[in-house]
Amino acid sequence: SSSDAHSRNKCAACYRQFNRMEHLVEHMRASHHSPHEPRCGVCGKHCRSLDALRDHLGFGASLPPKPACATAFAAKGCPLCHLSRPPVPSRAMPRVAVGGVVALGCKMVGGGSDGTLDVCGRVCVIDENETIVFENFVRPLLPVTHYRYETTGIRPEYLRDAPTVKTVQRQVEDILLNGEQPWKIRSSRGAARLLVGHGLEHDLNALGMDYPAYLKRDTAEYPPLVKTSARLMSNSLRFLTQSCLGYEIQTGHQHPYEDCVAAMRLYKRMRAMRHGQPKNGGEGDGCAAVAFPARRQRELERMSPEELLSMSKPDYHCWCLDD
Repeated sequence: SSSDAHSRNKCAACYRQFNRMEHLVEHMRASHHSPHEPRCGVCGKHCRSLDALRDHLGFGASLPPKPACATAFAAKGCPLCHLSRPPVPSRAMPRVAVGGVVALGCKMVGGGSDGTLDVCGRVCVIDENETIVFENFVRPLLPVTHYRYETTGIRPEYLRDAPTVKTVQRQVEDILLNGEQPWKIRSSRGAARLLVGHGLEHDLNALGMDYPAYLKRDTAEYPPLVKTSARLMSNSLRFLTQSCLGYEIQTGHQHPYEDCVAAMRLYKRMRAMRHGQPKNGGEGDGCAAVAFPARRQRELERMSPEELLSMSKPDYHCWCLDD
């Protein structure tokens, strides 16, 4: 019957309907659906990001939400939210990091003739327990033309006797490498630490540093935390902290410790989500072609939507696998 055909051509993850089975197979190739995607706890729909899940539940969506899902969410609330804002710490002596994960945060002052060039003025590194491992002002190599005091709270005298960016770079690198040689971690982690942050590439560039992509956990680029869009667009750390953790940051003078804590909490919450170990091999951008090879097209078209979903693989490393 027509209804049976429509049910057969319906994606088992996002519930999108297709007229032909071959279109569903092509959708599965492109979508990278997997158990690691955010899912509605009521109807089970897979969403590409938490923003998409919020739209499904009716928060800022252009279409009305599914009533049962919206009602259940309103009654139970979000399991991610309602953490307290961390107190801004006083200056502390560096301590030894606990565990294999640290978070990095930088505050930028302005360089260049118009003060729009970001140069690092302050750095903070914390461990998984939100304890400061390293924190200091930084004396940039370029002249500072705008201290951005309203947000950074940094004055000229704070940087005058501060260590240079080269010195701070070595200290942060020592924390990350944790005794490993820089060349070795390109292919093998060893004792090197995972690095958490928001916009890590920007912060590392400001410090003149590089770090292997497989050791970075960036809340600005993690697919479940990005904006709902065909293109990957980052949400601000302030928005993610308010929407996912339930408190405000970056008000008044901003301390990088607060950014570190927010990024670390987001990482730990995402890591704590239990999706189960994948049954279909590895992950990565090349997995879809392996999961749905063109030479098996006719065989794939005879499979049920549930069988296709069981074969599908994510196109990113889910942080739940870090445990």
